[in-house]
Amino acid sequence: MAVLLHLDSSLFPLENSGSRQLTDAFRRTWQEAHPQGSVIYRDLAADRVPHLDAATVAADTLPPLRRQLIAEFEKADVVLIGAPMYNFTVPSTLKAWLDQIILAGRTFGEGVPASGKRVVVASSRGGSYRPGTPRAGFEFDTNYLEKVLGDALGLRVEVITRELTLAPVTPAMAALIPQAEESARQSLLRAAESAREHAALVS
Repeated sequence: MAVLLHLDSSLFPLENSGSRQLTDAFRRTWQEAHPQGSVIYRDLAADRVPHLDAATVAADTLPPLRRQLIAEFEKADVVLIGAPMYNFTVPSTLKAWLDQIILAGRTFGEGVPASGKRVVVASSRGGSYRPGTPRAGFEFDTNYLEKVLGDALGLRVEVITRELTLAPVTPAMAALIPQAEESARQSLLRAAESAREHAALVS
């Protein structure tokens, strides 16, 4: 039975969160296409994972929570991560989860084979950080995740991005509302399409 590990990290509820709307579209479609599969869900904003501390790092054995988080990650066939951009990077709650599951000698590092596990990152941001835009150099959200998940952990990463989410509520961005609406439409379509593709791969 295939397992989807679904993580959300947005501070806001579904109706006000671009990333949650993307993960919701993916999860619902994945479950429809693969009803025999199971879902492990963690809302990292509501139920925060503790940051690493010296005692955890120095412990001779893995603390129970870290052991559980790593086991969930290893069990999953597909990992779905809601990753809004906050202050140019990922939420600290998502970084805390990554710190807990990245463990040298087990999930990454020399001697650890690439698992080929598939990860879908559902990203949202208030503006646009595409190449050629004024703030392109400030994109430390998906760039970071692609490096960590893809290059360090050897996972297959797909990024789905919804941008310009602040346009409808920011007068100075009013001219960008049509682009924001199109980004929302295209990203939601891609989330559903990606879910069907991933469900087929793990059937």
